[in-house]
Amino acid sequence: MVVFGIQLPVQSQSTLYAEPWEAGAGAADLVAVARAADVHGFDYVACCDHVAIPRRLAGAMSTVWYDPVATLSFLAAATERVRLLSHVAVVGLRHPLVTAKAYATLDHLSGGRLVLGVGAGHVREEFEAVGADFAGRGGVLDETIDALRAALGPEEYPEHGGERFSFRDLGQRPRPAQPRVPVWVGGSSPAAVRRAALRGDGWLPQGDPRDRLPERIARLRRLREEAGIEEPVTVGAITEALYVGEPGWDVGRRTLAGKPEALASSLRAYGEMGVHQIQVRFRSRSRTELTDQMAAFAAEVAPHL
Repeated sequence: MVVFGIQLPVQSQSTLYAEPWEAGAGAADLVAVARAADVHGFDYVACCDHVAIPRRLAGAMSTVWYDPVATLSFLAAATERVRLLSHVAVVGLRHPLVTAKAYATLDHLSGGRLVLGVGAGHVREEFEAVGADFAGRGGVLDETIDALRAALGPEEYPEHGGERFSFRDLGQRPRPAQPRVPVWVGGSSPAAVRRAALRGDGWLPQGDPRDRLPERIARLRRLREEAGIEEPVTVGAITEALYVGEPGWDVGRRTLAGKPEALASSLRAYGEMGVHQIQVRFRSRSRTELTDQMAAFAAEVAPHL
């Protein structure tokens, strides 16, 4: 069975995907969308992570990037069951104990609904501003995941000894509500796929065309088998933009629109190639239209996935 989640609107407003109405939206809109996801059976709501956007990139990326821990904690209090995904946290910008403290608290307060999505990051100036290692961010991420495994585990006094980070005899409570916080690794480079295979509980590909996914999924599974990792891995996918029904406005050539049966047939291809969860995105002219699309998708499309 393929489950579905959604990247929240408003909290990040890159010109690649933000709708015009989001520019004037705020907390009430985020709550409404998160509650719609909660009510209509979405597996997760997701929030991105950037600390600061350099002026050279602001035109395309914008400077609107809500903090994921603050945002997901806020929405945890407004929802009951939907999982809370950082997609993705650039954990190399922070010491692992700082990251662990924030996300352990989020998992504790939400009753165990955190999914920690992590990624290497791509904005050099952001790393330089906080004194983080941009050139070596891949190696930093590898060790950070290992350190977070310890720091987000059940022990009050976690221990880790590595090349970059070392800690012991330092207590952190509250502990996460989950015995093991799932860590999903984002990225589609060979290094990211390998990282997901060997260190992650899940893989979050970044915009891979459908025809490339089977090969990368096969490599992911082969690497885990070769390493003797028996635990299952969650494989994700990000869909094209969707509109359930016949829109009365121009949704663009890259939006899948039409009858629910046709949309479901198109999306089932992901499940057939081994994808376990689909991140859906909807075209909309308002928050109300977005939540209506979410409801229509859950009622008319999702049962056929």
